[in-house]
Amino acid sequence: MPLTVASFYKFVRLDNYADKREPILMFCRSHGIRGTILLAEEGINGTIAGSAEAIHAVLAFLKSDPRLADLEHKASLTDEFPFERLKVKLKKEIVTLGKPEADPHQQVGIYVSPQEWNQIISDPEVVLIDTRNDYEVSIGTFHKAINPKTKSFREFPNYVQQHLDPAKHKKVAMFCTGGIRCEKASSYMKSQGFQEVYHLKGGILKYLEEVPAAESLWQGECFVFDERISVQHALEPGSYEMCRSCGHPISEADKASSDYEEGISCPYCLDTLTPEKRSRQQERQRQLEYAKKRNK
Repeated sequence: MPLTVASFYKFVRLDNYADKREPILMFCRSHGIRGTILLAEEGINGTIAGSAEAIHAVLAFLKSDPRLADLEHKASLTDEFPFERLKVKLKKEIVTLGKPEADPHQQVGIYVSPQEWNQIISDPEVVLIDTRNDYEVSIGTFHKAINPKTKSFREFPNYVQQHLDPAKHKKVAMFCTGGIRCEKASSYMKSQGFQEVYHLKGGILKYLEEVPAAESLWQGECFVFDERISVQHALEPGSYEMCRSCGHPISEADKASSDYEEGISCPYCLDTLTPEKRSRQQERQRQLEYAKKRNK
């Protein structure tokens, strides 16, 4: 039977978030769940995989807390576990921006459903910004979206300060993988004086799930943070793999490059690969191949 992958998040005050870690961990373990759940005072964020029954049970368990009763999730199917283990972590932020003024409990932009998104981003007055990191944007994004070329979400406020002006950019729309980054980014931009700020509810994943490919303005594939690497419309598995040396998504064309060596280098990291790291990657690759031969 195929496995279900569920992604969810919610900004909500969880003053006792540390106390919730052990019960959630034990409940997930008892149902054979793998994946990662982050807990912080500002809320919860997670992507987990398991049988359909197990995922249903875990979501019901989380929602038994009245503060999470309306927790929404996005679901897709996969034939194999996209995670190796289960982790429930305590964090300062469920998505790290490092700006206390970015507080979704106080203010956020305007939520836009996947069905309304095309109309918003087709407005010529709207500045459309992809809040994801550069390596994610490289394999797919929305038509005419701006790539801030950030290496981490922490760099996004610097991009705003250097390239955007509340007096000039009257309408701004943002999106990310599952909705969490652009929701927090919208809160930050509101704190900086931007008035008309939109963000895609449920993120790219919800858009790809609900908007037919024939009507879609999405181009390419969507990077995901698990072993699937990328997904396409209807959340079907994508065509990308991941370089085990640098973590960059790689296509079949990348693998055909002379810079690609399985498990050791790819066109995105060859120039920065030190002799020491090459040696480590070669040893790791030998261990992986040996494990494959032993069917482990």
